Amino acid sequence: MDVEVKKDRSQPFLKDHEVKDLIKRSHEGDQGARDMIVEKNMRLVWSVVQRFINRGYDPDDLFQIGCIGLLKSVDKFDLSFDVKFSTYAVPMIIGEIQRFIRDDGTVKVSRSLKETGNKIRRAREELSKDLGRTPTVNELSAHLGLTPEEIVLAQEAARTPASIHETVYENDGDPITLLDQIDDGNEGKWFDKIALKEAIAELDEREKLIVYLRYYKDQTQSEVAQRLGISQVQVSRLEKKILQQMKSHMDQ
Repeated sequence: MDVEVKKDRSQPFLKDHEVKDLIKRSHEGDQGARDMIVEKNMRLVWSVVQRFINRGYDPDDLFQIGCIGLLKSVDKFDLSFDVKFSTYAVPMIIGEIQRFIRDDGTVKVSRSLKETGNKIRRAREELSKDLGRTPTVNELSAHLGLTPEEIVLAQEAARTPASIHETVYENDGDPITLLDQIDDGNEGKWFDKIALKEAIAELDEREKLIVYLRYYKDQTQSEVAQRLGISQVQVSRLEKKILQQMKSHMDQ
């Protein structure tokens, strides 16, 4: 549905008793009443969506997620509550959108990166036949005329990354996650302000790759250095700079 339809102010809000009557009918199985609740509360959902507009998501997608939250609030609303439906619905809509943003760990790979990945796959098969073994990154690089970094980036982009909450290290039985690695001990101060993925989105491609290899794939600095064709000292310096940059972004 067009965004302008959602923002249409010509649609008046229903009075609370009218909404509750529709909710009662919806609880009794009236699909028409359920649809009417959504139609008459589009502006309410859109007003919530506005809070999340600049986070890199399509407004229409957020609106659809918000409508799911609205319908959940309809299903869970207790008509004996002495509270306006909108007061109950708004936190439910916000929560649904926040869960979507939090759980959306899918890496959206560009078409050019996918094409590069396909070229690498074909080249690997061809070189494997010629060499009798799996080719190295440098051999793939020379064969395709790409940098080793481009090879690694395309290969990693084709894989599903681990969750930021997944354990990357165990210290005496205490699991450590990516969030633990980046947190400065002031729990929740900056993470509550902005999603971690937004800070990562501000990094350039090489910086993103370093974060991915170090914290998602649990590789050592030496292993990352070997894959990128730089020294371990350079990886160490870059990693410190990246973590500081991410913290600074989240503190804004």
